[in-house]
Amino acid sequence: MIHYRHEESDELSQMARRKSSPIEDIFEITASMPWWVGTMLAPLAYAVLHHYAIAAVPTTAVPGQIGHMITGQLIKSMSSIGQYLLPSVFLLAALTAFFKREHRQNLASNSGGSVNMIRSLSWRDFELLVGEAFRMKGYSVVETAGGGADGGIDLMLKKDGEVFLVQCKQWRAFKVSVNIVRELFGVMAAQGATGGFVATSGVFTNEARAFAKGEYRIDRRS
Repeated sequence: MIHYRHEESDELSQMARRKSSPIEDIFEITASMPWWVGTMLAPLAYAVLHHYAIAAVPTTAVPGQIGHMITGQLIKSMSSIGQYLLPSVFLLAALTAFFKREHRQNLASNSGGSVNMIRSLSWRDFELLVGEAFRMKGYSVVETAGGGADGGIDLMLKKDGEVFLVQCKQWRAFKVSVNIVRELFGVMAAQGATGGFVATSGVFTNEARAFAKGEYRIDRRS
């Protein structure tokens, strides 16, 4: 694994993601949290939305109050659907988070540090294993869905108020080149991350290792 670090740290801005619906966003965010968060949000969402779903709304237009009446009816209609939809999303996300946690822990316990076992993993399981390894070291980990088997930042780490980026390369037949390491360094600089890691089940080229040696400082005054 190759690690980079800056001397300064800024809060990492939200990573760009593919366009998705609000429901998909809620599901993904909740599923990335501990499983119990979704189980707590589900009854809370139902209680709040049910309150608006059963609220009395004027059905007769009153001069000067038409806009208020239409808004009230719209909120009531959306709440009537949302009181069942949103808790279901939270519960499904909680279930997903629970099974993902179990899967990560199984990967960590079964790998046993075996290189052959790690190299046999799919790219997705490799990312989960790397994330679990960082959790065991005290980092909070967010899976950023960096872009599949070969693209983007895969994990965002936080520890002691600092942010780190991780790029995973499940490559068995190819060496990780210096270009990959340089790209991570550029993303770190652009996002203001404290440091970064490149994790691979394969090997790094000599150029990549040489580039990663030492600390690289960024002058933010320019």
